[in-house]
Amino acid sequence: MFRFIIICIIVVGYLILSIPILFGEWIVGKSDPRKKDISSLRLIQAVFRLILKVTGAHITTLGHEKVPKDQAVLYIGNHRSYFDILLTYVLCPDTTGYIAKKEMEPIPLLSNWMKYLHCLFLDRKDIEEGMKTILTAIEEIKNGVSICIFPEGTRSRSESELEMLPFHEGSFKIATKTGCPIIPIAIHNSAEIFEAHSPKIRPCKVVVEYGDPIYPEQLSKEEKKHLGSYTQNIILEMLKKNQTA
Repeated sequence: MFRFIIICIIVVGYLILSIPILFGEWIVGKSDPRKKDISSLRLIQAVFRLILKVTGAHITTLGHEKVPKDQAVLYIGNHRSYFDILLTYVLCPDTTGYIAKKEMEPIPLLSNWMKYLHCLFLDRKDIEEGMKTILTAIEEIKNGVSICIFPEGTRSRSESELEMLPFHEGSFKIATKTGCPIIPIAIHNSAEIFEAHSPKIRPCKVVVEYGDPIYPEQLSKEEKKHLGSYTQNIILEMLKKNQTA
């Protein structure tokens, strides 16, 4: 419980103390948007690293060198924990926007930072609004901003992390419409940090593995038609491997 309280203090404290920083970033962005993007990225990565350190989790990263550094990509991962965002965001080499649920948009300060970081808010109940979000994500990719999405649509609460929810195929239009590579991410054991024994936070071993880039234009017509299940199978195999490691 002590770790949980400390993390709450860090999050709330940072959001309050960051009000002048938000203003400073806004001023920087007026003259140099790229500088604002990178400084915001590095600042939040530092906060996330501190939070992960407080959890006591032993984190192993595999395959990160496979992520292209010279172009925007679409990160696709399985999702079982709130900490999945932190675990993957600290490893982003460049500006990356996350697709978040619409319910987070009204949260003051948090949503301000998310917008600074190119995060997009997805209304899961409104198909038309959801498509607008995907179209915005496509434009972000074209502008050199990577996108990360957990295409199960919500956290999987199944007993086994191998029992994922179906991946929504619509998420993959971000890649097929831009030609950007898809980077599959298998996040193993992240629910053991918090969700498995909420509200306690306990140290555990977590593996974040990056798969080989998937280039949509290199796939067959059938594979491209079912790109969601194709990518999910790759993530599933990585999860199986890390469960037995």
